[in-house]
Amino acid sequence: MEILQYSQEHKKFRDKVQTYMKNELTPCADQWEKEKIMPKSAWKRMGDAGLLCTTIPAKYGGLGKDFLHAVILAEEIVHTNQNGQGPVTHSDIVVPYITSFASEELKKKFLPGCISGDIITSVAMSEPAVGSDLASIATTAEEIGDEVIINGSKIFITNGINTNLVVLAARDPLEKNPHKALSLYLVEGDAPGFQKGKKLDKMGMHSQDTAELFFTDCRIPKKNRLGEKGEGFTLLMKNLQQERLLLTLWGLVAAEHILGLTISHYKNYISSDKSKKSSQAKQFSLVEMATEIKLGRTFMDKLIAEHMAGENIINEISMAKHWIAMMVRRVADGCLDLFGDAATLETCSIIRYWRDIRVISIVGGTNEIMKSIIAKMMNF
Repeated sequence: MEILQYSQEHKKFRDKVQTYMKNELTPCADQWEKEKIMPKSAWKRMGDAGLLCTTIPAKYGGLGKDFLHAVILAEEIVHTNQNGQGPVTHSDIVVPYITSFASEELKKKFLPGCISGDIITSVAMSEPAVGSDLASIATTAEEIGDEVIINGSKIFITNGINTNLVVLAARDPLEKNPHKALSLYLVEGDAPGFQKGKKLDKMGMHSQDTAELFFTDCRIPKKNRLGEKGEGFTLLMKNLQQERLLLTLWGLVAAEHILGLTISHYKNYISSDKSKKSSQAKQFSLVEMATEIKLGRTFMDKLIAEHMAGENIINEISMAKHWIAMMVRRVADGCLDLFGDAATLETCSIIRYWRDIRVISIVGGTNEIMKSIIAKMMNF
């Protein structure tokens, strides 16, 4: 019995996405990896195809689909031979801050562009001197009259080069309580005092542009604030459940994909030598990895169903994120071993995935943060 109930409409949508990815993304993967960016023209094509922000209500120009459509897109993009998760971050991690917490005026202004691909979003939390502790954010936002004046910098920002709309976390320098000091603001790309740094040269995920952002007396309208002043920490916590769920899903699907490529290699090359085919060590290694992935898929599907039902599953997602982040690393390492000497070459089909997935245990909260959350909920 399947945990997630996919309708015929869902299945047709997956077929559409698979065809689109095969024709539009996979052929461009190597070029984007070299250029270290997915060009804006590709974003526009995704928007034209109805593959951005699928859950946004129809009154803003969206498809108004359920979260399973977002799941399907997140899964299928993993199979494109590049792990640029920029469109997933845009559609189902950043834009939900606007749909959930922005004023009606801001929704009407920005959401149609987010759907069409004319607007590319990013969320700016991480800072050069701040790790996973949001309460230590140093970027300031002073509300003076009808304006907000922002000073500070952000780093490791997904879509940082392409972005023209930033969900920014900043603190009121006059508020002493660090959790009450934080607010969220929408900063447009042409805001005075906003400047982008160069593309960061990362270990993996080369097709996803990542950058540092700078704010020097950056001025935006006060009406660009999301929610009430001082609600930033609460709003971030509300959206982190979906963000971490999608990051965990990426890790799981990557493990499934890596194992699939390795099994194909094993059957086509390694097993052609009968002495190698009889090797229980290699077969048992594949079996063990397949078992871990199957366990992860069962847990993942259960969490998706519970998330769609509106349940608070922060504890369970924290468990899944840290476990799957480590599981996919074990799978990538184990599969690389089975490729033998071929694993030393860039032409190896899984080497790009091996590099890309390492960051899953860091982004969206490190494994140590996940374990701290779980320990707190267990009353340790």
